[in-house]
Amino acid sequence: MSMKVEIWSDVVCPWCYVGKRRFEKALTRFEHRDEIELVWRSFELDPNSPPSAAEQGNHAERIAAKYGVSVAEAQTMTDRLTATAAAEGLDFRFDLARPGNTFDAHRLLHLALEHGVQDELKERLDRATFTEGLATSDHSALRVLAIEVGLDAAEVDAVLEGDRYSDAVRADEQQARQYGIRGVPFFVIDEKYGVSGAQSADIVLQTLEQAWSERAPLTLVTTSGAAPNCEGDSCAI
Repeated sequence: MSMKVEIWSDVVCPWCYVGKRRFEKALTRFEHRDEIELVWRSFELDPNSPPSAAEQGNHAERIAAKYGVSVAEAQTMTDRLTATAAAEGLDFRFDLARPGNTFDAHRLLHLALEHGVQDELKERLDRATFTEGLATSDHSALRVLAIEVGLDAAEVDAVLEGDRYSDAVRADEQQARQYGIRGVPFFVIDEKYGVSGAQSADIVLQTLEQAWSERAPLTLVTTSGAAPNCEGDSCAI
């Protein structure tokens, strides 16, 4: 019996990448890690962002404009986040960062989920965004990254050229609104516990263990006795 962990995240959210690493560290210490069903859910921090990475100033200037702070204050925030990421083994290069719309990246993550490589694509998209400076709103870049993790080129092209998984992305975002999620990363564990933000590995681990300990055991409602072969309403091994 697996326990589902759903993580609402965006591929242009630096704290989401930090949160991913902390979650992974917690998972290595979780006794039942092989029984975790991980699903990455869609969340767009800026749904109105242009489809391609237009010139919008450097990262500090964009942060200053978004949060109404000075460029110097924004640079301090950026430097602090870069140091935090480094402590988690991540090399953030905000000097290379290129903003852009992430809707198509989320659609490809749903394709990857269908083929069992969603976490691999999520990792690749995050690294492309924050370390390599690739524009993950650009279809040519998305295509290369998706194929790199093992997705079929023709299927990737079909997704990018059409509207497949658009409904799935919108459904994730609707669920986020119903949960009251206003920022990411946001972890929903066993549809019972919500963890907001890139919390420490210790906090994530404690929540995983708490959720696991409270799982209800299977309650049998059938009559006693083993079912012979495939007679009646069940099959015996």
